[in-house]
Amino acid sequence: MARQNDMKEAVPRPMSGMERLSLRVSSMINHPIAQERREVTIHRLDTDGDREWGELLGLIADTDGIAMATREDGTITLRWEASASEGEQGEEAKPETESAPF
Repeated sequence: MARQNDMKEAVPRPMSGMERLSLRVSSMINHPIAQERREVTIHRLDTDGDREWGELLGLIADTDGIAMATREDGTITLRWEASASEGEQGEEAKPETESAPF
């Protein structure tokens, strides 16, 4: 019996739509080029639900220091300023990558 219980626990649970969307957008934001430019354009996929997309945009809009602009093609451009710790490192120092706040 103990072996059957172990097998049930080993089965991974599928990711929710919001988890999948957050992971995708977070990886776009944390990409080295986006970090260097302090700008990224995110887009909605056909598989992203209305509720999840709206919730994500709400979380981003509520995050201090991020400017959000909607483009004509439906994509969203996010821009942010360098943090105080990045400004102290100088231009030659490589900035540390932080996780997105959502």
